[in-house]
Amino acid sequence: MTPTADGTSDLGVATPSLAARASAALTAYRAGATAPLGELVKELTPMLWRIARAQGCEREEAEDVVQGVWLALVRSAPTIREPDAVLGWLVVSARRAAWRVVARRREDDRRTTQLPDAELTPGRELRSAEAPPDSSVLTAERDRALWRHFLELPARCQQLLRFVATADRPDYAAIAEATGMKVTAVGITRGRCLAKLRTLLDDDEGWLGA
Repeated sequence: MTPTADGTSDLGVATPSLAARASAALTAYRAGATAPLGELVKELTPMLWRIARAQGCEREEAEDVVQGVWLALVRSAPTIREPDAVLGWLVVSARRAAWRVVARRREDDRRTTQLPDAELTPGRELRSAEAPPDSSVLTAERDRALWRHFLELPARCQQLLRFVATADRPDYAAIAEATGMKVTAVGITRGRCLAKLRTLLDDDEGWLGA
């Protein structure tokens, strides 16, 4: 079954998020089942390759980076404490490995051509107006985690934050009337609710937000 943009399969059945599938694959691998991890490799390798390319790697360099990331995951599998964080671990590992490869190549080029260091700073040519290739995937996973923890908040917090989120300049008087709260309590309660949400997110090692 192929997942669609709304997170369901082509048969209309809800499918696990990419982060959940990565977590399940690692858990299965630890238990001795290698097939799920093999499927994950097939699914994520193109994305990781594009991430490496976006950092400035040549095509063959990107292939080596991705292979190294998967080997590192296998080696680290027994010691990864939070399987739910595997997706973020793979993305960050690919970026860092790509940076190292690009830095080494530029250093080799500098030694060969004797160009000034300033012209060879890693990352100088890597910025692009386009979104990173992993941006949409990570945004989707971040949003899923955000809403999952939002729904863990008390109903009153959910109601208040929904009202606040609908306007650039929330009308506290209108919110107070709609929720039955005192006007002076709206801002205080909003702050407490946001603090609760932040605590839930901070405690989630799989959280991919900034």
